[in-house]
Amino acid sequence: MEDTIGDDDGPEGVADLFRVIGRQIRLLRERAGLTQRELGERLGYSEDLIRSLERGRRTAQPEFLDAADELLGAGGLLRAAKDDMARARARARVKHPAWFQDYARLEAGAVEINFFSTLTFPGLLQTEAYARTTFMSRQPLLDEATIEQRVTARLARQETLTRWPSPMVSAVIDESVLRRSVGGHEVRVGQLKHMQHLARLRSTTIQVLPMTCEDHSALEGPFILLTPRGRQQLAYLEVQSTNRLITDTEEVRILAARYGSIRGQALSPHESLALIEELLGER
Repeated sequence: MEDTIGDDDGPEGVADLFRVIGRQIRLLRERAGLTQRELGERLGYSEDLIRSLERGRRTAQPEFLDAADELLGAGGLLRAAKDDMARARARARVKHPAWFQDYARLEAGAVEINFFSTLTFPGLLQTEAYARTTFMSRQPLLDEATIEQRVTARLARQETLTRWPSPMVSAVIDESVLRRSVGGHEVRVGQLKHMQHLARLRSTTIQVLPMTCEDHSALEGPFILLTPRGRQQLAYLEVQSTNRLITDTEEVRILAARYGSIRGQALSPHESLALIEELLGER
């Protein structure tokens, strides 16, 4: 999904604030003698999230600042930034292409999101490095500034996963996606570690559709099911340059039925996590 940030989005001070807070987190972490992975494990976040926060690419949520302040012995330094961060997030509006705006708005307030992915990991679940690779691989080629804008916007969307209450997220991912080395070995390993982390969250269910599955009900391709708060379930399709938000009740019902069938054919969440860990063990 293509996400873009316009050049006129708020003052430069917003991005500067995110970077300053990120540097403070890094310095406090290093003072405590913790690696990014160790800090993430103690706070219940992925290593990739900690890395992105320290680079100022993602904004720290209030609950993260509270927990990090206490764990790192910041003496209120990080807690004191919560109001400034909230105001900065409000000013740093993410702009999406016209065709993507409706979906992005609905996703941000969704209570349930279901993915069926056959080519790449869902954008909402991608690491920074994996997302950058997907944009760098686009044809025709994107310029460097556009790539950075789209990576930043995609990561900003992922705040949906860390807000409270968080939506219930499930993803059925074709096994070939896990095995394909998009971006090379290090990028793939980082993405698999991120999926390992997500699979252990209470609000996220990850299932793998094994390559040994000889047939399934969604051979026509990937799709997303989305349930906005207080509204009926919707569907979203994105293939090549064709994007479609589906609101027709019967069409959505059919896709929902297919998704239920696919989940029944996929490995269980426990088996899927075991496969991810097995693939990580092959590095």
